[in-house]
Amino acid sequence: MRRLLRPFFDAAAFAGFDIHRAATLRRLPRFVRHAAGYRRAATGRFPLTIASLAPILTDFTAPAGTARGHYFHQDLWAARLIYGRRPPHHVDIGSRIDGFVAHVLTFMPVTVVDIRDLGSDVDGLTFVRGDMCRLEGFDSGSIVSLSCLHAIEHVGLGRYGDPVDPDGWRIAMRELARVLARGGRLYLGTPIGRERVCFNSQRVFAPSTVLGTLSDLQLVTFAAIDDDDRLVRDADPASFADARNACGLFEFTKP
Repeated sequence: MRRLLRPFFDAAAFAGFDIHRAATLRRLPRFVRHAAGYRRAATGRFPLTIASLAPILTDFTAPAGTARGHYFHQDLWAARLIYGRRPPHHVDIGSRIDGFVAHVLTFMPVTVVDIRDLGSDVDGLTFVRGDMCRLEGFDSGSIVSLSCLHAIEHVGLGRYGDPVDPDGWRIAMRELARVLARGGRLYLGTPIGRERVCFNSQRVFAPSTVLGTLSDLQLVTFAAIDDDDRLVRDADPASFADARNACGLFEFTKP
């Protein structure tokens, strides 16, 4: 149902009307009742005043967390594979810092490359500001363990301050293949399904496009997060060609 209603939510948001926020306001009476009850009962060190009101109206019925979706499954998938291989060092291109990169930092140092700046003094994290289409600081065949998770679909769309280039995704994929060492591993996560551009948000790739562009690499394993946010292990890439917005998880090596 949520997928069916999403276009209407998006259209309303474009018009300046936040349906989700309007629905949240229905919970305001509950907050008022709770606040009044707390004020009557508070006789200790934390009295309630008007200045101390900080209403959060979305958590009354919220679950404990989210153990599904693209980023949850993708980041865990890649981190587990890297942990199993235990390379001496890992290089990541553009993935989420507070998700996947944080996972890997618990057991090995990580060099992160991103076109955006990153201010960090985290132990084990080395940051290199650079363009995925020109990995000039890395020699060909020099990286044993390499990842690019939910990033390559944005290259060339200008969303993150990068130059607009309709061919940016292909150039970036070829750069990943160039710097990967023989016998090394590339962990690539990206939207897959009915191929299209959603400017300037992302691209959705046909699985065959990813495989064809990286044809000089060997596919080791493939998994996917389907349109219902479920992880499908040992999947067939061709079976996701008609997905709406799945996430393909490709583990490649260079023979």
